[in-house]
Amino acid sequence: MVSTESYSVQTVVIGAGVIGLAIGRELARSGREVLVLEAGPRFGEGISSRNSEVIHAGIYYPEHSLKAGLCVRGRQLLYDYCISHKVSHRKCGKWIIASDQAQAERLCDIRRQAESNGVALTLADGKALAGQIPDINASAGLWSAETGIINSHGLMLSLLGELEDAGGQLVLNSPVVQAESVDGCHRLMLVGKPAVVLKTREVINAAGLGAAALAGNWIGLPASARPRQWLARGVYFSYGGKHPFNTLIYPLPEPGGLGVHLTLDLAGQARFGPDVEWIDEEDYTVNPDRIHAFFEGIGKWWPGLDQSRLQPAYAGIRPKLTGPEGDFSDFRIDGPEQHGIAGLINLFGIESPGLTSCLALAEYVRVRLDEH
Repeated sequence: MVSTESYSVQTVVIGAGVIGLAIGRELARSGREVLVLEAGPRFGEGISSRNSEVIHAGIYYPEHSLKAGLCVRGRQLLYDYCISHKVSHRKCGKWIIASDQAQAERLCDIRRQAESNGVALTLADGKALAGQIPDINASAGLWSAETGIINSHGLMLSLLGELEDAGGQLVLNSPVVQAESVDGCHRLMLVGKPAVVLKTREVINAAGLGAAALAGNWIGLPASARPRQWLARGVYFSYGGKHPFNTLIYPLPEPGGLGVHLTLDLAGQARFGPDVEWIDEEDYTVNPDRIHAFFEGIGKWWPGLDQSRLQPAYAGIRPKLTGPEGDFSDFRIDGPEQHGIAGLINLFGIESPGLTSCLALAEYVRVRLDEH
């Protein structure tokens, strides 16, 4: 017979990535008793630690989408937070570049989209661009002054500290394998010896790649609230030694992502990625043979690239709500209005710009809970 222990707590957040920690902090600071559950042995080791660490401006997303609104608000909240909490970051800006006239026309569309989201971009022709980034081959470019980079681990450490200062608690090695919602109460089944059942009035499913699978094992959740998820892996290659860049360089977006771009870490090291590879299960393997596609693609706009200095770095995975043939998919934040269950919020498809949006998303979740 399997022994089971039962506990009660007011609010549970499932997942201790940057989104779960931001939500846990926000809810604890609102006066709630909060537990943040993490399946792994440490916080922030899933997709929160496998991205470009870019603070996005809010350029590409359709007007009035959650991605647009939460990115624009989240970006300013995040810059303010980094300053007030001494989280390492740099507002380095980025160039979005076009390699020919056809791509230059697409830049105008991107600029209009950004302006509709309240983001100002500066258009530069080839001559002006050559004066700014002379090592790049491009016919035109858009300058985003609001784009930056951040130490994501430092951010998560700060959020965790504030969660705990407000009385919240992080519980590691606590995978939720099944949940049930009945009559305003949620029962979360956790693997362990003994197994644990947590009873709670409020629960936020911020489990990242595992959020959709958990929803699939949620007793009482209607079928319409259990979305299908696709996985898009993106690999990164680091670039050893010196390079001529002090800002980010992005080609035009491609299906599934923003294209293989050049980003910098806070020490100034360059890295390239992510590309897009659709996979069937969680797998962070970096195939070194992808270097050839990287070299060919990057070489079109940076002819000085030295392939011998490209080294496999790491891979991230985007949780997608549309597959390879799909169009734009927004963040999906399902509350009682969507599934009819009080006190439950499921977060699906939280990919880029999730890091940028984390504080605004946490604020959004708190307001949704307070309304019911």
